[in-house]
Amino acid sequence: MRLRFLLLLMVFFFQAYLLSAQDIALLFKEADNLERVQKESDALEKYKQILVLEPANIKALVKASELAVSNGSRAPKSNDTRLFYESALAYAKRAFTADANNADANYAMAMACGRLTDVETENKKIVALVKDVKLYADKAVSVNPNHAKGNYTLGKWHYEMVTLSGFKKAAVKLFYGGLPDGDLDKAILYMEKCKSLAPYFVANQLDLAKAYKENHQPAKAIELLEKVVKLPTRTADDAALKTAAANLLASLQ
Repeated sequence: MRLRFLLLLMVFFFQAYLLSAQDIALLFKEADNLERVQKESDALEKYKQILVLEPANIKALVKASELAVSNGSRAPKSNDTRLFYESALAYAKRAFTADANNADANYAMAMACGRLTDVETENKKIVALVKDVKLYADKAVSVNPNHAKGNYTLGKWHYEMVTLSGFKKAAVKLFYGGLPDGDLDKAILYMEKCKSLAPYFVANQLDLAKAYKENHQPAKAIELLEKVVKLPTRTADDAALKTAAANLLASLQ
């Protein structure tokens, strides 16, 4: 009787596991479909449902982190933006805890830390976040040199270290012991690689054009921006990014 009970219990758990796996696959498909039609808030809820079933699912955690950042960037109130960005970092930390050598998890950490620098007001925290962006972006690209968004995040870090202004620049200079070694040529190198790996990633190409402009290469910036404004709108952020690209293009012509 005991053996039979154990066998029945094993069958039950195996069936439950199969049902859970099927549910997760369906939820991933539904989330992907929602992202395709730019319903990112609904897609985020689907990833949250996956995480209820499988809390350490790295793909779902990274996606949740990305969508939290995207939703936060469009939030009407600054407090809401901060909450979204903090949630993004929390999801990224869970992914990193699940596998510290995973390129996606390291990219998510760098991406979320970078966004938090936009809303953080405490100088020491700003500097810690700046350091973490570089640390995790370096690791993502080290683990996977062809990680498109890892290359973009690393390139953007270099660009921002060259173009920092205002209180953030003062904070970084004071607590970092001088400005970090940002390099426009490296920014362009990393973002060009991202462009080759992800040709429809609008944010990367807009920032790449800005880097060319800052590097006194307006012709390359113009050539790139003329292509950016014609890229398809694939995410909820793309329309605003393409408008920014059009405005920058107009200022250069």
